Amino acid sequence: MSSQNPPFEKPSSGGRGLSVATSVVLVLDNHERLKHLKDKLTALQPPMASLVAIGPDETPLADVLRLNPAAARRARQRGMARWLIPFGFLAGLTFTYITDLDTFAFFGAWSQHLIGGLLGLGSGWMGSFAAAASVNSEEDDRIRSLRNRLEEGNWLLLVETADGVEMPWTTLQQGRPKAVVRLGDR
Repeated sequence: MSSQNPPFEKPSSGGRGLSVATSVVLVLDNHERLKHLKDKLTALQPPMASLVAIGPDETPLADVLRLNPAAARRARQRGMARWLIPFGFLAGLTFTYITDLDTFAFFGAWSQHLIGGLLGLGSGWMGSFAAAASVNSEEDDRIRSLRNRLEEGNWLLLVETADGVEMPWTTLQQGRPKAVVRLGDR
């Protein structure tokens, strides 16, 4: 079992009373056990929010967005670009007005300010890539270890509960996983 994630202890809410979704990935060494556990979890009420089997003859790891750091980085970049591009344009425009630089004077008064804004827009776009790439989450390390387990010939089962639904720890334990890796709560 994974020492960093107590697999079958009931998580405490810390007295906050928040209802969050829980995500765990089970590492199983037997494909039949994986299918049997997935069938058991599918039959539970309330149903799981997400239940994805990963491995040979199952879903490829690259297709599971929750376990794909590159997809998470692209999503972060798009989110950052949504803010940085307009602010970069306004900053470039403002900078050309404040400094009264005539770098692009040969294009005319309005054009040089517009070019300054476009340069700021480009800077915001490049900044969104740099900001997205600079974030290295703790979850990326867990995903890397899961990828290694998959390459060793194991299967993974991603189990996500809906908000306020308790993770079925007893049912998960019955599947006798090699490890249980808890991902960040949502």
